[in-house]
Amino acid sequence: MNTNSATEESRIAVIGIIIEDTAAAAPLNEILHEYSEYIIGRMGIPYRKKDVHIISIAIDAPTDITSALTGRIGRLPGIRTKTAYASRS
Repeated sequence: MNTNSATEESRIAVIGIIIEDTAAAAPLNEILHEYSEYIIGRMGIPYRKKDVHIISIAIDAPTDITSALTGRIGRLPGIRTKTAYASRS
């Protein structure tokens, strides 16, 4: 997934993902694999009581890469996502 963003400064961010439709898990994992070189860590929590899955992704990437990733995730049906950036990276 290496693009021409090498000149842009990377920023640390956390991407919060709520999976409301488990059918979206496989396409989500494929997308995350494409961006794996930028992912610092990942934590997944199945919340069976509410039948949702919560994933947090820590990422260090140029903002255009992070935006592209979250845009692709956000277009998946049954998924909600939000991103928070560190004030300094």
